[in-house]
Amino acid sequence: MNSYFSWKEFVVTTLLTSIWINISEVFRYFVFVMPEMRSFLSEISNVAPMNLTVFSIWGAWDTLLTGLTVFIFWLYAQKFGNRFRSIIISGTLSWALLFVLFWVAMVNMGLAKGALLLITLPLSWIELVVASFIASKLYSRYAAI
Repeated sequence: MNSYFSWKEFVVTTLLTSIWINISEVFRYFVFVMPEMRSFLSEISNVAPMNLTVFSIWGAWDTLLTGLTVFIFWLYAQKFGNRFRSIIISGTLSWALLFVLFWVAMVNMGLAKGALLLITLPLSWIELVVASFIASKLYSRYAAI
């Protein structure tokens, strides 16, 4: 890995990693989260709507999620090397900062069932560890060039 931060490498890595993040987010949302939220909050009309505004916000969330995950991996790998351990730890750190805080807050505010955590948290952990793995492989390619 380069010891300096390259915006070009970061943007390319973020864009390529975002393919995985988007696939994973869409799968988890449509298969688990949306049906559960619609059931849990059925007394509220138009919960979890599907429209351009929602997808635009979702796109911004996925971009932020991917960028932070790639950056956290890069930072961790700078200090400890581009290894399997770096993938696991940086993916877990990203997961804790983004998903654990979000879903625990949702359950704490009564906007989701606690049982949903048993599905969303493991799947989102896998998502971010795989994203860190993708970033690791892409950054390894840059170092070889």
